[in-house]
Amino acid sequence: MSAPVCRLPIRVVPNASRDEIAGWLAESLKVKLRAPALDGRANEALCRFLSDRLRLPLRQVVLLRGEKSRQKLIEIHGITLEDARARLLP
Repeated sequence: MSAPVCRLPIRVVPNASRDEIAGWLAESLKVKLRAPALDGRANEALCRFLSDRLRLPLRQVVLLRGEKSRQKLIEIHGITLEDARARLLP
């Protein structure tokens, strides 16, 4: 049996006053980050933030799509979508 994998659409708001989850926006999770949308800093900050919140190693959180967009698709290894939702917004 293989480990679970889920894909999570994210809407990023860079240059925020703090890193936080702002709730659901349609099917996307809205995440505010202090990091600027410059040189991939917001992408790195997003993956670190999600790995911390999900209590998973950073290598298990992968940016699949949206490198230069506010709308991103994240693939998370080792967790189901239901578990991810429960850990992110208890």
